[in-house]
Amino acid sequence: MQSSQKIARALSNKIHDTVGDREIKLMHVCGTHEAAIVKHGIRALLPENLNVIMGPGCPVCITPKSEIDAAMKLAEEGVTITTFGDLLRVPGSNGSLASTGKAKIVQSVSRAAEIAEHEETVFMAIGFETTAPTTASAILRHPPDNFSILCSHRLIPPAIKWLLERGEAKLNGLLLPGHVSTIIGVRPYEAFPVPQVIAGFEPLDVLYGLHMLVKQVVEGRATVENAYPRAVRYDGNVKALKMMNDVFNQVDAVWRGFPTISKSGLMLKDEFQQYDAVKKYGIRLKEGKPAKGCRCDELLRGLATPTDCPLFGKKCLPTSPIGPCMVSREGMCKIWFDAGIR
Repeated sequence: MQSSQKIARALSNKIHDTVGDREIKLMHVCGTHEAAIVKHGIRALLPENLNVIMGPGCPVCITPKSEIDAAMKLAEEGVTITTFGDLLRVPGSNGSLASTGKAKIVQSVSRAAEIAEHEETVFMAIGFETTAPTTASAILRHPPDNFSILCSHRLIPPAIKWLLERGEAKLNGLLLPGHVSTIIGVRPYEAFPVPQVIAGFEPLDVLYGLHMLVKQVVEGRATVENAYPRAVRYDGNVKALKMMNDVFNQVDAVWRGFPTISKSGLMLKDEFQQYDAVKKYGIRLKEGKPAKGCRCDELLRGLATPTDCPLFGKKCLPTSPIGPCMVSREGMCKIWFDAGIR
């Protein structure tokens, strides 16, 4: 413990020395990074002029209302909706999946496929590149005819591209998501001409990644550095990527808080269309309006923090969430609220 504290202090000192009096703004694209930063008080070890913000790194938070509404409609029509726990309480246009009383929490897509052996079942497949291979694997095993997916998978590199091209957050660099990077590797990030570092999730991982990142910014370099080599390889997980490639096509997709982002979603290929819930049930996706006063959309684009929102900790609580950022364990509002930040 003492050794870790010494290393943390040494890294903190190096970051302070490197940043100096420069104003630097970095974004991490992973809810688990935000959880680690808050839990271990990492922002208190950073200079005040180094601003580390969160972007669209919460897959539950960026799932659009249109897909929640579609799943709720199917549940009300008697279809068994299965998905991961956090998503059940994310607000749609009128309530949530939990409010239908007809949705089931599963720990894996395989369990959803097992349920489909006995009843008509839709798996709401959410998550980034980290979870998409598990969905692909289930489809390749040819699940029961009663099984289909509402595909809400999203891809991180197209979202990064959108954020950088838009430029509204005025970023100097990116702390890249370790979990996603274990799948996609280093290569996809090389298209972006900004300082980038892939980091793990232990407090020292995060501090080391931030040190490498500010060093790039100050030295005027723009490359992709891997500070998580124990888990991330240059080419990623080749087997997982092949499964995704075999099952899905990339398509334009809506993210909550964003407009349509080019090639940022996944859709089943023609040979697997019998498992596509949108086609099977004739679903029409129609995006609802954001909740009045909720600033979750801006949080996901790095333009606000939870304490900027007038609803945070008042009308919007974990027991009665107004926006998805207060629902998910990877949502910034939920992380800050649970940590007592007001």
